[in-house]
Amino acid sequence: MFSKLTGFLGEVKGELRKASWPWESDPKIKGLKKFKTLVDSTIVVLIAMILLAGFVQLWDFIHVAVVGFFTNLGR
Repeated sequence: MFSKLTGFLGEVKGELRKASWPWESDPKIKGLKKFKTLVDSTIVVLIAMILLAGFVQLWDFIHVAVVGFFTNLGR
């Protein structure tokens, strides 16, 4: 059982080496500059989430106002 686990972990390690990672592989680059692509992608995702949340909130506000208008017509 232990040999199967170590074999599996060895295969996983080999596959992870083949993957392309979103950071610079140059050992001279230090700090956040090494993760520039990752940081930039994270910022883009956060901005997109904020814009989408604002869009959904706007349409929710408009729908509440329209439905409220029509339900108050009969009173």
